[in-house]
Amino acid sequence: MAMKDPQMEPKELTTNRKAFLINLDQNVYGTFAEIGAGQEVARHFFQVGGAAGTIAKSMSAYDMKFSDEIYGKAPRYVSRERVEQMLAHEYNLLTERLSADRGKESTFFVYANTVAAASFRNNKNCHGWMGMRFQIHPESPPSDIICHVRMWDKTPTAQQEALGIFGVNFIWASLVYFQDMDMFVNSLIDHLGIERIEVDILEFSGPDFKDIDNRVVAMKLVENGLTNAVMFGPDGEVMQPSEALYKKCILVERGSFRPVTHVNMDMIKCAGAQFVQEDDVQGQEVIALMEMTVNNLLGKNEKIDYDDFLARIDTISALGYHTLVSNYMEYYRLSSYFRRYTQNMIGMVLGINHLQAVLNTEYYDNLEGGILESFGRLFKANVKMYVYPMKGQGYQAYVAGKANKNSGHDFSQEMVITADNVKVQPQLRHLYAYLVENHYIEPVVGADLENLTIFSREVLRQIAEGDPAWEKDVPEEVAQTIKEKGYWGYDKSSEKSEGTKPAKA
Repeated sequence: MAMKDPQMEPKELTTNRKAFLINLDQNVYGTFAEIGAGQEVARHFFQVGGAAGTIAKSMSAYDMKFSDEIYGKAPRYVSRERVEQMLAHEYNLLTERLSADRGKESTFFVYANTVAAASFRNNKNCHGWMGMRFQIHPESPPSDIICHVRMWDKTPTAQQEALGIFGVNFIWASLVYFQDMDMFVNSLIDHLGIERIEVDILEFSGPDFKDIDNRVVAMKLVENGLTNAVMFGPDGEVMQPSEALYKKCILVERGSFRPVTHVNMDMIKCAGAQFVQEDDVQGQEVIALMEMTVNNLLGKNEKIDYDDFLARIDTISALGYHTLVSNYMEYYRLSSYFRRYTQNMIGMVLGINHLQAVLNTEYYDNLEGGILESFGRLFKANVKMYVYPMKGQGYQAYVAGKANKNSGHDFSQEMVITADNVKVQPQLRHLYAYLVENHYIEPVVGADLENLTIFSREVLRQIAEGDPAWEKDVPEEVAQTIKEKGYWGYDKSSEKSEGTKPAKA
């Protein structure tokens, strides 16, 4: 272990105490490299005393030309590429110069950051990348931890202070809590709070972290409130949202995707056909993504079921879509999140059941202006909702909390509820009519009515019971992923047993 946990109460581990305990550990030795606005972390280690026992070098290449000459060029100075260049360059120097003298008894580390904080010119896009490259044992190969933070304080001084505290927390967690992910994540905001710093990327790599799934780490950030949303690319890996969303038109479908069915695919394809024909979307780049809330991931014990979560990510990725997981229950908060990255049009695809939730006035008790304020926030900035139809019996089944495809008579099965005929509360009729007439809410057209009899709960039941009928209700790529990885109780051995059955005469 790089350092031993002193077993102190969290309240005793002040920022200065953490820095001082690291300085006292004679086995830990390394370099601090900070560029841009991130000049505060090394200062903590110098001011508490004993820094000679920890710091081999501290440097700042503040000028861009100097930075390029030392680390090479990068597309952006505040970027993952830059911090990785810094870690590689400084670690190579450290081991090249000191391995012979103290490599057998010391664990080497490099801490690096590159930050854009508020300035007298602007206070927009205040964020930073930081990383640790370090050894767990002397002479062992190093591992990396990379994180991306956003700073919410309004002044440069406050942001620099917060970054300094966070940097010490990050170094401490890397050296002490690297085997306990919950302790690691929670300790990052010691003496800060989530109102000052957001952590939206935290990734582990290298030989000491080969068993860590960074997707689970990302979910722990959301679960513990360090960020409100995390994003996964079509390859299923964690990604920075700005990479995918920046200046794009966004079409997002909210659902549980447990699993993705033909209904989900029909929703986003039909809504997408309408979305791309919008005047404000013409000629713009469009990204379509699936979004689910943390509440959709909670199991029976009100904890996230990580196996279930990974199954959803993998099946969505198999279809080539991005995935967003957020704690934004209200749609206006989700829209506000997207506005960090784009001012282009946003389309939201939802079913009748989700529309009814949007029209539930109880959801907006926390807003002084109630449902009127929520709709004002949601639709003020070029946002449109596309509502997918639902068969009457399906709607009744969801209201009852279960999927029962065979109850009811033919008439109830054939009724189709749309955004045009859905029943809303009497006091909301005129408001709803206004939203529909002004095309803030539009019914999805061209839906495949055959898909409206598909229920994800029924699919899950069939998977668990070994009933092969489920395969016809999901895309081929989803079925293949479920079978290959044994998701949701699928019995992989059943395929072998079926293959050995004698042929019928």
